[in-house]
Formats: sequence, C-alpha cells, structure tokens
Amino acid sequence: MARVAGICGVILAAGASTRMGRDKALLPWPPVAEGVPAVNTFLGATIDLLQPYCDLVLVVAGQNAECLQPIADAHGAFLVVNPKPERGQFSSIQTGLREVLNRGRDAAFLALVDRPPALPGTVKTLRAAFLDAKTDVWAAVPEVTRDGTAVHGHPILIGREMMEQFLRAPATAIARDIEHEHQRHILYVPVADERIAANIDTAEDYQRLLRAETIPAETAF
Repeated sequence: MARVAGICGVILAAGASTRMGRDKALLPWPPVAEGVPAVNTFLGATIDLLQPYCDLVLVVAGQNAECLQPIADAHGAFLVVNPKPERGQFSSIQTGLREVLNRGRDAAFLALVDRPPALPGTVKTLRAAFLDAKTDVWAAVPEVTRDGTAVHGHPILIGREMMEQFLRAPATAIARDIEHEHQRHILYVPVADERIAANIDTAEDYQRLLRAETIPAETAF
C-alpha cells in the first residue's frame, strides 16, 4: 500500500562559497548567451523545480540571509536561518528538518544549491518511487551510471525515520555516514540525469558546466 506523506523541499544555501568567490545560490541559471541578462539563479531555479512536488519549499540560509530573502520571496519559498552556519552543512540540514517537522510534514526533499537543479523528471521519479515503496524504506536517493559505476547524488527524499536519525546526530556529523549506517532502508533510484552529481565548487567548475550544458532547464524525461 502506498504511503501518504506531506513533503517539504529543503534547499541548503547557507554556505560561504569561499572557493567560488561569490554566493553559489546567486549564480545565473539556466545558461544564457554572453551579454544576455540572466532570467534565474541556482536558488530560484531549484525552488521552481521542487514546488510542483512539495507542499512548500524552505531555503536554509546563513549570513547570506539578507541576499537570499528576495529570491525566496519572489519564488514563493520560506527562508529559515541557520544561526551558526560555520558548524557546517549538517547543521543546516538539522535546521531545515526541524522546520519541516514544525510545519507538520513527514518527508523532505534535500537539495543542494551549489549545483544546477536536477531535471523535473528526476524529482517526479524519486517522489513516485518513495511514495510507492514499502514502509521500511526511509529514503530515496538518485543514482546515475558513469563508466559502469553507480554515482549517487541530490536531491534525496527522506522520510520521518531518516529525519529523526539526522536530528539525533551531533551538528558535526556527516549525512553520508548516517545514510550508510542505515543503507538497508535506502532505495537507490536510477535516473538519466547527470546534474544530480554535478559539484560546482569554483568559477572554473561553473564555466565548464555552462560550456557542457545542452539540456534546457525545463526538460523532463
């Protein structure tokens, strides 16, 4: 029997982006020709991606909250502030998940703002797989095959059981380690979407992404 879940989108956007030299949440997306004004950003596009599949979308900000608030407002998302983002990304996960539970939802898409948004078909596939899974599945994680090897990425969709595991851990924990501890409860979902594992850490990474990107942001599969 399919489960029923209220789902929040949680976008982790509190990082300092020191290697990039500018806030990655504000990077223009989708790619536009040189000299053409950007129509969106990594953050705005990720909010737009998640909204059709979620009850609401939360953006976890840090010291950049003032810069991100107008984007969250313009795209119909809610801003949540991590008071101590210097503790690391896991503390932002916990900040977002507490708000998910406070708002009475049972599941959450966790998305990273430091990469291009996944294709809509990926989010749709993850949501369907999670909702149709047995109750011992606590999370659905996308995977793409590269050179015969499965690579896992984001966004991931986690249920209340995995949320509770994250919230019980110290703020210095690593999400991947907790997921591995409970791997028997994770459903890995194959997708045809290279964006799920595209880490953008530097300006050079971003330029390579723009040169390589050929799939329109609105494309679904």
